Amino acid sequence: MSHRYIPLTETDKQDMMKTIGIQSIDELFADIPEKVRFDRPLNIKERKAETPLLRELGQIAAKNMTSDTHVSFLGAGVYDHYIPTVVDHVISRSEFYTAYTPYQPEISQGELQAIFEFQTMIAELTGMDVANSSMYDGGTSFAEAAMLACGHTKKKKILVSKAVNNESREVLHMYAKGQNLEVVEIDLKDTVTDLDKLKAAVDADTACIMVQYPNFFGSIEDLEAIKAMTAGTKALFIVSSNPMALGLLTPPGEFGADIVVGDAQVFGIPAQFGGPHCGYFAATKALMRKMPGRLVGQTQDDEGQRGFVLTLQAREQHIRRDKATSNICSNQALNALAASVAMSALGKNGVYEMAQQNLYKTNYMKDKMTQEGFTVLPGTSFNEFVVKFNQPVADINDKLLTDGFIGGFDLGRVDAAFNNHMLIAVTELRTKEEIDTFIAKVGVYNA
Repeated sequence: MSHRYIPLTETDKQDMMKTIGIQSIDELFADIPEKVRFDRPLNIKERKAETPLLRELGQIAAKNMTSDTHVSFLGAGVYDHYIPTVVDHVISRSEFYTAYTPYQPEISQGELQAIFEFQTMIAELTGMDVANSSMYDGGTSFAEAAMLACGHTKKKKILVSKAVNNESREVLHMYAKGQNLEVVEIDLKDTVTDLDKLKAAVDADTACIMVQYPNFFGSIEDLEAIKAMTAGTKALFIVSSNPMALGLLTPPGEFGADIVVGDAQVFGIPAQFGGPHCGYFAATKALMRKMPGRLVGQTQDDEGQRGFVLTLQAREQHIRRDKATSNICSNQALNALAASVAMSALGKNGVYEMAQQNLYKTNYMKDKMTQEGFTVLPGTSFNEFVVKFNQPVADINDKLLTDGFIGGFDLGRVDAAFNNHMLIAVTELRTKEEIDTFIAKVGVYNA
């Protein structure tokens, strides 16, 4: 046996070729013209034995700079948060780790209940009537919410604030292009949505207004004023929200949001170089049957015992795609479970305390940088705030890496109007010493 992971001997190979009547593997490709066949060795290294291969891969991996090796002030949608140890212990159990779609409730009660608990906690945090079983990520949830709004209202105009995460807006534009929908981006006023421009853009063809809370810059939008703009129209009010912030802030549901979406990465899911994460999607009861993805419901069996099943799913989502409200019919059950375990381990008081620490530590750093003479953009800040530097952010971040820090997000990468502006994220894991040292370092590099 030439390789322990491929249980195929040379004898096995010869027997299979004899069975189908060929003399060589090349005969399997006889129908492919020789001129298009790949007729040279691949330009890759020679294979190695397991031990030296693992050593080489380990050396490559050791070059990565992560929140384990450096102190991170990088956010912009993916955050370095505390993860209770119990999370990995639960999601590593084989019955969860290998589970997929719980189509057969009689053998999937554990998985179904785990999803049901996730839905329940998301609904409670957002203040909405119902939540689905999760989606691929926050960006997907955001775009799907817009598609639901356009289908429900029969309108084609989507108003979205430029204070929404740039990546979510890019996904929205991609979805909208295929559906021939119009996406209108509303300008900023400092670090929040310009409400005058938003109000002026609302008309009879508006399907929805979409904002983020807290927004991409960490600022808090005036949801009450924005909701009022939908009065007298069919437009839906859609809010993308950090669920951890909702442990402290008034939930969007209490402001009359029709749909609340976001990413559950902040609960129990590592940054993981950008994914995979776990989107959530919550809505009012009136929109329940139009929600994308899966929905787990609670019921009783014929003996009166509590049970869980997939429910309220239109089969068009699977087999009649031209009539589907959404063509997403999968979810992130494992990461949703991680988020559920984290929220359960923290409890209501723990979630509140984590959110409170994010608020306090962010504003401690923001106030201190203001006192030190940095140009800090105005706004009520949760988790993040924006600082304007005298030097390119990329140069400052390169120097910070040598000091053991991962700097904030370079906003100039997504908007030229924000050249030399850094979006700094401060989570509950950051200490006063780390914050003070970071400020001292960037003070030197900004001179």
